[in-house]
Amino acid sequence: MEPGGAAGDEGTVTGGAEHPMAVSGTGLDEEGTAGMSRDQAIGPARDPSPSLLRWAWDWTKTIATAVLIFMFVRAFVVEAFQIPTGSMENTLLVGDFLLVNKAAYGAEVPGTDLRLPAFERPRRGDVVVFQPPPAAGQSPSTRYVKRIVGVPGDTLSMRGGKLFLDGSRVSEPYVKHIRPYRDPSNPSFRWQRHYLVKPARAARGYRPTRDNWGPIVVPPGRYFVMGDNRDNSEDSRYWGFVPRDAIRGKPLVVYYSYRERNPAVFPWLTEIRWGRFLTPIH
Repeated sequence: MEPGGAAGDEGTVTGGAEHPMAVSGTGLDEEGTAGMSRDQAIGPARDPSPSLLRWAWDWTKTIATAVLIFMFVRAFVVEAFQIPTGSMENTLLVGDFLLVNKAAYGAEVPGTDLRLPAFERPRRGDVVVFQPPPAAGQSPSTRYVKRIVGVPGDTLSMRGGKLFLDGSRVSEPYVKHIRPYRDPSNPSFRWQRHYLVKPARAARGYRPTRDNWGPIVVPPGRYFVMGDNRDNSEDSRYWGFVPRDAIRGKPLVVYYSYRERNPAVFPWLTEIRWGRFLTPIH
């Protein structure tokens, strides 16, 4: 063979037995070339730690932001509240879950005595959530829900279970009576003596009962509240007026409700009151 031809054959043959050196050399070249191609395609191995840390940091920021928004909304805008007793039936039922507007009357800044500006004043007929006065014997964290029936300057009295405002009977279609045949007295009613109008204060032997009391005058900065279920409600008749700064919010809507029945299994699933969902509170 001619040297040129041998060289040409060596350059084109990849697996011939007659040219072991050429085949071996060509194999090394191909292996090296193939190895370089894979390195270039795949690239150097990456440490997964930076990506994992970035993912964890992104989720931490998302969760922290959600928690801060939740805390802000709960503190200043709206808060959930559950009805544990029947004092406001049939307006509110045991097992109702409410959304309470805390901004309406001016939300309190947590940990301080400061309040944000109010959008409205508490009015007669409003259903409100409030911290009960000390005479109620409840912890500071307890919240009550009742209806305002008297505002500062009102003269209130009750005769035979009927409420009178400034001498005129008040129409209360929302009121419920379950024991109208009873009219118990209670030593707690004695506080009323200090707020009787002058003619009644001068009268001897004032003996108020649940359904017969007054007339009393609501002082400045105070509110008289009562439950709609008048025969099953401990309210201002028992422990006095509610200060303005004790009113925490205004219930807006029932967002969930279920019947609390002892024999029921998972009543929060099996005893749902579907008809009360998104019921506005008046």
